Amino acid sequence: MIINGRRWRATDPDVPEDAAARLRSHLRAARRAVATARRAQDTAAERAARARVHAAKVALGERGTPWWDQQETERRARWSEGLAALDGRPDDRDARGA
Repeated sequence: MIINGRRWRATDPDVPEDAAARLRSHLRAARRAVATARRAQDTAAERAARARVHAAKVALGERGTPWWDQQETERRARWSEGLAALDGRPDDRDARGA
């Protein structure tokens, strides 16, 4: 996708909507955690939060190997493994509704 002359990678359209919604929730929570860590000048927390942002974006297909270059099984594994990893992180409780 191109916005203001800059190319941006879009979310993989094959990610099921329920999984994509959960991944976007993890992404929003991680971005909030980055902001909180920056305000607190906590570099370790910021690094951890940025790793969560990256994991969510990879799972959505916005980073890493382009989804259009992957087989269907690789794409499915990418988002399901990413979601499992993010769901298992204790610092993302609000993304799961807990």
